[in-house]
Amino acid sequence: MKQTLVSFRIAVTDPANQDPAMRIGIRNAISALVLTSIVVSAVGVHLLWWRTAQQVSQTLADTINDQIVSAVGDELQSITSEARSSMSAVRTLLLGKVFEARDAEMREVVIRSQLRSQPTISWVAFGWPDGTFFAGHKLGNGVIEMIEIAGDRKAKINRYEFGGGDTLLKSSRVEDTNYSVTDQEWFREVAGSNDENWSTLTKHPNGERLAAAFAAPIQIDQKPAGVIAIIIELTRVSNFLSQLTVGKSAGAFILDREGGVVAAPDPDASEVTPLKTDHPLFAVAVDAMKNAGTAYNPGEGEPLKRQVTRDGKVYQAVLTPISFPGWSLVTVVPESEFLGPVQMTIRNLLIGLAVLIVIAGLLSAWLAQRLIAAPLIKVVGEIRHVERFDLDKVERHPSRLTEIENLSGAIGDMAQGLAAFRKYIPADLVKRLISDGNGARLGGAVRPMSVMFIDLAGFTGISERLGDRIIPLLSRYFDSVSAQIQAQGGTIDKFIGDAVMAFWGAPTPNPEHAVDCCRAALACQRAMAEVGLVDDHGQPVKIRIGINSGDMLVGNIGSEVRLNYTVIGDAVNIASRLEGTNKVYGSTIIIGPETRRLAGDRIVVRELDRLAVYGRAGGLQIYELLAMADEGGGAIDWVKAYEAGLACWRAREFTAAIRAFEQVMKIKDDAAASVMIARCREQLENPSDQEWDGTTVAKSK
Repeated sequence: MKQTLVSFRIAVTDPANQDPAMRIGIRNAISALVLTSIVVSAVGVHLLWWRTAQQVSQTLADTINDQIVSAVGDELQSITSEARSSMSAVRTLLLGKVFEARDAEMREVVIRSQLRSQPTISWVAFGWPDGTFFAGHKLGNGVIEMIEIAGDRKAKINRYEFGGGDTLLKSSRVEDTNYSVTDQEWFREVAGSNDENWSTLTKHPNGERLAAAFAAPIQIDQKPAGVIAIIIELTRVSNFLSQLTVGKSAGAFILDREGGVVAAPDPDASEVTPLKTDHPLFAVAVDAMKNAGTAYNPGEGEPLKRQVTRDGKVYQAVLTPISFPGWSLVTVVPESEFLGPVQMTIRNLLIGLAVLIVIAGLLSAWLAQRLIAAPLIKVVGEIRHVERFDLDKVERHPSRLTEIENLSGAIGDMAQGLAAFRKYIPADLVKRLISDGNGARLGGAVRPMSVMFIDLAGFTGISERLGDRIIPLLSRYFDSVSAQIQAQGGTIDKFIGDAVMAFWGAPTPNPEHAVDCCRAALACQRAMAEVGLVDDHGQPVKIRIGINSGDMLVGNIGSEVRLNYTVIGDAVNIASRLEGTNKVYGSTIIIGPETRRLAGDRIVVRELDRLAVYGRAGGLQIYELLAMADEGGGAIDWVKAYEAGLACWRAREFTAAIRAFEQVMKIKDDAAASVMIARCREQLENPSDQEWDGTTVAKSK
């Protein structure tokens, strides 16, 4: 029975026993999903068609808007041309002295002829500086009224009607009026000037109507004689707007800057019948103008499209500046008028496509699950075994798809190879190599960097007295300085007892490595003061820091068995020696000359001495780091005194040096100054030979 079972497994798992005719390629399997691709393509095509239909509809709407703008522009041009023509005719007659402006009979003849010959103008008016006013205006197309107002505030009104090819006087009356021509904007703007001017007005001698006035001064014999105005009541423009065909239910309106009506579609509007603003789209046009805000300026000549939603319906509005300053033509088109049929067609298509997609999706899902998904899930399970290095659990799985069959076989072969490889290398190491993706290699590169060593002052004695109770103190100390190092972009190399080694400039290059290192050192000094660590005697725990910059070798250093990412080199050794040098000078932070050079005027330091560190023959300048320049130094006076003493020391002027160092001691209790005073006195008692150059030689690390 056992032998039979084994033979059965071999027969099933051996790819050679699979009938090639029963296998199909993955391309053939994917072809079963073509139906889904077709449906998706159909959806894409129809979406593109819908977008195109939208664009066509929008283009149609834009075309209609352009036609309306053109038509309104032509109408306004016609109106202004007639106004200018009338103005030119009347002024020519006046300047040619064909009649006198104050000749009532001839004046009426000229005005009546202009009102009859120019159908768009509503008024021809004269005004004199003394307040005298005369005008003729239409009351419909068949009636003209002549109004004369003298200084007595009485208005004489003659009514004429056309009949039989002639103009007949029908009535005459006199009534009181408070109309003053000198108070009118159209009169004031041009009186006393030589310029023509267009303006809007609402006040007339017989009531209020919105109108546009074209006014010009009259000069007889080069002397101002008054103002003539051709006035067009805008009800005629409203009548014209009602005759425009704007789609099926769209509308065109002329509004001012504040959304006030200038003209709106009204077939009954005239000089007799006032404008009605009951058009169903008027409120939408006003909303579009008000909602445009600062995005639209009627004076710039650029149209603006706005979408307005009102009572649940969406409208497309276009605001177009026109020739009259501050006026805008607003066309409003219901979105449903152009997109309604498109949306209905799209809705039907989407319903049909949804049914097809459901059917094709079910079929594709069944085929994908049967031929691809189920075998791949099994193969993925075997890959998980390999990932966890459970190589004994890996099995081969047959499949009708050649590619999946080959993949399963390759995974089985890989598991066998890894199982053999595991005999030579421990499994945990192999897992680490696989998870890293890159093997750790020996090697490094030389680059300019800065390194810092931090040590606890008196740690040996403290550790001897505290024993294992030193661990909490060390933990808080390491926490404090580590946080500051990392905050300034430093890399912590290692902890050596109570010492911390960190560097800047690797693994990420940092051109400001010296400045950042100095800033971190000062931050560590402040952090230790703030955390308030004390030893077993209750005394504050202090740190000593050494910093140096220069070219260092950085990289994976060690052996093939154990690697460490660290820095080595002469510059590193000097930083370590500088940390210990703090003991001599009673300082906290000492930096080397290269760090001083790189940091420049961004740090505040004092030169401590020229020192030959232990193990080196040559001397180097060492500096005490006091502060960052942008954080304020506050120690300039005593630093200058110390450095003056140092200069005297090197010049063998030891008495002067003592005086300078004593000056430092008067300002502050400075251990370094005290050390230098002792050295000066020793030189006075036992002078060095002529080869002495002021360099101090360190006797220990």
